[in-house]
Order: sequence, then C-alpha cells, then structure tokens
Amino acid sequence: MNPVRAVWHQHRYDRLTFWRDPASVFFTVVLPLIFLFLFVSIFGNGTVNVDGQEVRGATYFVPGILALAIVSATVVNLAITCSILRERGILKRLRATPMPSWVFTGGKALTATAVVVGMTALVAVVGRLVYDVELPTTTLPGLLLTLAVATPSLCALGLALTAAIPTEQAAPAVTNAIVLPLYFVSGVFVPDDQLPSAMRTLAEVFPVKHLFEALVAAFDPTTTGPGIQWGNLAVLAAWGVVGAAVASRTFRWTPVRG
Repeated sequence: MNPVRAVWHQHRYDRLTFWRDPASVFFTVVLPLIFLFLFVSIFGNGTVNVDGQEVRGATYFVPGILALAIVSATVVNLAITCSILRERGILKRLRATPMPSWVFTGGKALTATAVVVGMTALVAVVGRLVYDVELPTTTLPGLLLTLAVATPSLCALGLALTAAIPTEQAAPAVTNAIVLPLYFVSGVFVPDDQLPSAMRTLAEVFPVKHLFEALVAAFDPTTTGPGIQWGNLAVLAAWGVVGAAVASRTFRWTPVRG
C-alpha cells in the first residue's frame, strides 16, 4: 500500500475512535472552552502585563487555553490512549500484523494534528465572538509555524511518556500529575505577572511555557511583524527531538506486566 494512503487509513480509524470516546472529546474539546469562560469570568477582562505590554485578559487567556488544548490533544491524549492500548494487548496484536510501526504513529500524529487545527479555529472564533479578541492577521505566519513545530514535538513527548506509565489505571493520573503543574507555572491558568519569579524561571525549562509564549505573541495585537518566536520554537523543537529519541528506545508494544 502507498505510504500516504496507509497513514491516512490509520488516521481515519484513529479519528473515528477519538470522536466516539466521550472522555477524549470532553477533556480535549469541551473542557478547554469551560476553562476559558471560567477564567475570564473569575479574573475579568481587565489588563494583564505580558512582557511589558498591557493586553486584555481575554487576549491573554485565549492563547493560554489554546496551549492547554494543544497539550491535551497531543501529550495527554497520546500518552493515555497508547498506554491503554498497550496494557490491553492491542498494540501487541498490531505489532504482529504487516502494518509498519510508523504507520501507527503517523496515524496518531495526523489525528492529533487535525484536532489541534480544529481546536485552534474553535477557541479563536469563540474568543472573537464572545470576548472580541482580535484574530491573528499579520501574525498568522507565527501562529501556523507554532502549530507546525509544537504538534509533532508534543506528539513525540506523548509517546515517550508512555514509558513512565505502568498500568492502564495509572495513565490519567501519571499524565495529569505532570502536565497540570506545568499549566500553572507556565502562566496558562494564572496570569504570568501574578506568579513568583522562581516559578517563571522553572517554567522556562519546559515546553508548555514556550508554546504559550509563542501563542501569546500571535494573538497580541501589539506584536509587530509575522509574530514568529524563533527562540520559543527552538526550545519546542529541541524537546521534540529529545522526545522522539526517548520514544524510539522506550516505547513498548507489549504490556508492562504481561
């Protein structure tokens, strides 16, 4: 079979599986929108300091919630679903078929990409219609490049994370124990100017902060030029390379205790 057709066929299966799983749809699609409404309601739509510039609260929270949605569609969803498939013996059976491993991972990554693109459009439109957030125009290249770099990088990290998940039941707990603190220290849940300097410094090490900052630049109306954050994208790409290297060595197709 043609490689492109093989990956597309696997993507169609993964896409149907995703949309038929109520938990995946809720945590990846619905929950980010709930958080957006909650945060703007709690913190208000006043001004927030972003790198010395004052922007409205909604303009800050839209890219923050978008960062959450992207991480949920990639790291969280892949780590949990692949761990569950592994522990149920499904990956072992797939490995025994003629399907190459890259077709499986490529289909998963393509499904994650489709969800990321859809969530980007949905969150941006909701932000525009409900909170009058300006949509990226001149900074659209920066937004698209951020998605292009972040999605495969975070998918690689999601596959690598499966090595730290021992059982099917532990998958949600382990994954959320890692990403939830990163949301807080990266400024996704709490405005960056309200975080202690130590937390901001710690967040600089991890990819969520850099994804968030790249998205903020794309939605910030004061950003000049195409809005490409080369430094933040370089960190995201570096994490992706590390994730891919770890996943290639540690990803298991058989149950951990099987």
